[in-house]
Amino acid sequence: MALSVKELNLEQGMPTVDAAMGWLEAELAAARKMGRPALKLIHGYGSSGRGGKIRTACRKYLRQQAESGRVRLVIAGENFSIFSEETRQSFRLCGELRQDRDLDGENRGVTFVLL
Repeated sequence: MALSVKELNLEQGMPTVDAAMGWLEAELAAARKMGRPALKLIHGYGSSGRGGKIRTACRKYLRQQAESGRVRLVIAGENFSIFSEETRQSFRLCGELRQDRDLDGENRGVTFVLL
């Protein structure tokens, strides 16, 4: 039986971008080992209006991981909607995501990763 979705708050403790990215990489490796189906990343959205540095770095890294086949699917929080084919695909991979509080919330401060 797969473990539940882990929520990872990359903003906790106000880390540098490098520290947050190191934490993300370590958590992705641990999730793979443990057989977790998905991670929900909280990275903020950059309340200054310029886009958060952790958010930008995180999404760039995850795009690269998806392109290389290291993760199955990456869904930006603002696109996590029942009207999105990617979201419906994520439900097939991890049904627990149907219950996530950010579904249809257009939350730019989170990203979902399916392993």
